[in-house]
Amino acid sequence: MPLWTIYVPIASAALLVATLVFPGVGLLVAICVPALLATVFAAVHHAEVVAHRVGEPFGTLVLALAVTIIEVALIVSMMLTGGPDAPTLARDTIYSAVMIICGGVVGVCLVLGGWRHHEQTFHVGGANAALAALITLATLSLILPGFTTSTPGPSYTGSQLAFAAIASLVVWGVFVAGQTMRYQAYFLPEENDAHDALHAERPSVRVAWASFGLLFVSLVTVVGLAKALSPSIEAAVHGAGAPNAVIGIAIALLVLLPETVSAVRAARANRLQVSLNLALGSALASIGLTIPAVALASVVLGVPIMLGLSTKDVVLMSLVFLVSSSTFVSGRTNWMLGAVHLVIFLAFLFLTLVP
Repeated sequence: MPLWTIYVPIASAALLVATLVFPGVGLLVAICVPALLATVFAAVHHAEVVAHRVGEPFGTLVLALAVTIIEVALIVSMMLTGGPDAPTLARDTIYSAVMIICGGVVGVCLVLGGWRHHEQTFHVGGANAALAALITLATLSLILPGFTTSTPGPSYTGSQLAFAAIASLVVWGVFVAGQTMRYQAYFLPEENDAHDALHAERPSVRVAWASFGLLFVSLVTVVGLAKALSPSIEAAVHGAGAPNAVIGIAIALLVLLPETVSAVRAARANRLQVSLNLALGSALASIGLTIPAVALASVVLGVPIMLGLSTKDVVLMSLVFLVSSSTFVSGRTNWMLGAVHLVIFLAFLFLTLVP
């Protein structure tokens, strides 16, 4: 176990305690930024250790859950601070996560993997099942609120929000059950020499439990540091004159960056199935677990929540889903398909800054 993965969570936890004891100190707040990033990487490292111990497809599920917990913690902590951006923060973050994963992460993996290996293969059944579940979750959570008539704005009533939260959990639970039990073979990578060269020996039970404990410490620390930094993030975005949706992109990029590195590394090692498991699994968990969490926070804490996307965002998300359906239809990919995904991702970034 690299020493930095042990020292970073401990040091960041000490920094969190210092920010609670001495709130508002500029130097401590400035140090929180690199500490938060380093702790996120440490958390994902320990999640990968645990994942390597339990094996596929459970491994990618562990990593997706860890990343989603970080995302939910960031969203809820910033919702608690209030402000004009609180009602739309969950929507912007989830939408950004979907576009970053289906456009950016998938695109980079296909381009780099295809450029190095020409063509890569994966199990069509697993990719199609994940994409079908993702389209359903995104439609129920982000598109339908803009078309319901019980409320004047792009939001759900209390009963509609409860239904969307339960439906999200059910769809995500059905997918995970199929992934880990009856249809597990759809998500298992094909063993190859690159895989054997990439991975070290399976960690011992002792190392896995140590990583699990450090993962828990890292996640708690990320929650605290994110809450300490949330006012500064909002102030920086508003000071730059950027749209409020940039806050959601910042949160999504923060939590998905380490997982992106893992997915790209797997694609370059000709293990595209692992890359897709990581990417699509994170997108599913991002909606399937985040929507119930923010719905519960909205009801318990009385925080208003708006989920419906604008027409522009609905068109972009529909486009990335349509292209993804074409990408995952044959079981083979190349860098040309990845380039198309990247163009959609760049369009998403540009039209967010210049709506």
